[in-house]
Amino acid sequence: MCLIVIGWQAHPGFPLVVAANRDEFYARPTAPAGRWPENPHVLGGRDLEAGGTWLGATEGGRFAAVTNVREPGTPKGRRSRGELTRDFLLGSKAAQDYVEGIDGSDYSGFNLLVSDGAGLWYASNRDSRPRRLPPGIYGLSNHLLDTPWPKLVAARQRFSSALAELPATDRLFAILADDEVVADEYLPQTGVSLEWERRLSAIFVRSPAYGTRASTVLVQEGGGAISLEERSFGPNGQPLQSSLISTGI
Repeated sequence: MCLIVIGWQAHPGFPLVVAANRDEFYARPTAPAGRWPENPHVLGGRDLEAGGTWLGATEGGRFAAVTNVREPGTPKGRRSRGELTRDFLLGSKAAQDYVEGIDGSDYSGFNLLVSDGAGLWYASNRDSRPRRLPPGIYGLSNHLLDTPWPKLVAARQRFSSALAELPATDRLFAILADDEVVADEYLPQTGVSLEWERRLSAIFVRSPAYGTRASTVLVQEGGGAISLEERSFGPNGQPLQSSLISTGI
């Protein structure tokens, strides 16, 4: 997952709202969003290569999402970052206990957001200790929380105004579909080539081999009901399928 914007208790009727794009190689095997067959109380997509997920929720009100930290040339961790989200969704630990128990040395650079319904926590093995986030709007890409990369700043600003239109989610998906490339003078320098800095500067990434594979909007109502909608894409952003999963608590 390469871009997440999240509203935590930022809307009086919808305590959790998430708009996220997962960027990945198209060749990596993936199951689209749905109820997990062996654990139907879990909603989300699946990485079929390592068994984890980039974003998911449960009927009991748990939520988890992860992004990688872009650091070319850094040795790969021995465990998949998707396990962090999977294990939280399948477990019962409080969010604080879970993030404080992570051994960050097992993983490549990650950013993790988890909520048990009572609080939203952020953890990263490239930052200081995990912290509980107060109500507000936050953004993650492939650096630390709220790093002011142009696409993240733009997505956060537009997300904030789109909350007023809930439960309609068209504007949230419009944010995620923005494929405008940032001008060179505003590009971050993350260790990849200029060509790739340009390509990755867009909210929605397009290329033949790597790009935005899923756009997801998750909305939790005040009573606890969750709606998770995913739109999937193939090479160069070709639309593939859409799925909508809803649940009541």
